[in-house]
Amino acid sequence: MSDNSTKLLITEEDAGSRLDIVLTKLLPELTRSNLKKIIELNQVKINNIIINSPSKKLKINDNIEINLIPKQEIKIEPYKTKLNIVFEDKDILVINKPAGMVVHPGAGNYTETLVNALIYKYKKLSDLNGSTRPGIVHRIDKETSGLLVVAKNNKAHAHLGKQFNDHSIARTYQALVWGVLRPLSGRIETLIGRSRKNRQLMSVTEITGKKAVTNYSTLKVFDIKDIPKISFVECQLETGRTHQIRVHMAYKGNSLLGDQQYGKKNLKFKKLNEEFAEKLKVLNRQALHAKNLGFIHPTTNKFISFESELPSDFKKILNLLNKLSH
Repeated sequence: MSDNSTKLLITEEDAGSRLDIVLTKLLPELTRSNLKKIIELNQVKINNIIINSPSKKLKINDNIEINLIPKQEIKIEPYKTKLNIVFEDKDILVINKPAGMVVHPGAGNYTETLVNALIYKYKKLSDLNGSTRPGIVHRIDKETSGLLVVAKNNKAHAHLGKQFNDHSIARTYQALVWGVLRPLSGRIETLIGRSRKNRQLMSVTEITGKKAVTNYSTLKVFDIKDIPKISFVECQLETGRTHQIRVHMAYKGNSLLGDQQYGKKNLKFKKLNEEFAEKLKVLNRQALHAKNLGFIHPTTNKFISFESELPSDFKKILNLLNKLSH
């Protein structure tokens, strides 16, 4: 622990409570989510033993030592790359993000993110989300392609942020999943929280977590010789939780094609159509695309919506499935 550590002694009043709840009470200058991160980063010791579980129950006379590392400001280097800008005015940008690009700097990705590309091109963007996330109102996963909106100023950011919080943004995704969803169309409503088995993943949870709602419809089912059944589905998000569609589809037993994290591990096929196997290898990511995005413009107050084409790696698999099913 560094010189920047704080020591606390647990009294009878706080015995039996969770570590994160007690720390939130005793260190009111920090938010509970801040404290959770500090705990998960191995910066808290109880009786000289590192504890990384926010839900750890405390006992009377427990000695807590917490290391409040000052957040180092990460210097963001500009990155010159061509951005696919679908729409732009003085307030906002709508970008069609390619698969493989991370939205903002973070663990292990500090150079070639969308933010690095934005600061190369724009001198001023909103800063409501902090200095490492200029303009960023929402995210899509690194390996998901498709549309997202960027705020050029704080007024636009606040306006869009409220729409995301109110779940009034229209977002439609298209995906290819293994198997057939039952029913073919429906609504999935669960809680989603961090996976207990792997903190980097999310999972459907019973008690803790945030409400997540995905409305889905099956556009087509492919039943082709030497290929397991595959469905082409469209999902409309009512909420926007981390990895929501991927988690919900896996929860239904219909994980996304190419999903390395939530897909079935070591999918074994006795015999697999060679052309399809080749296209699947080229995909090398989850088959998920943010196709439509609609919201109220922060200045004109008019509803505007955008649509983007499926990228070529996704389209090639879909075209092949259509060809083989005839």
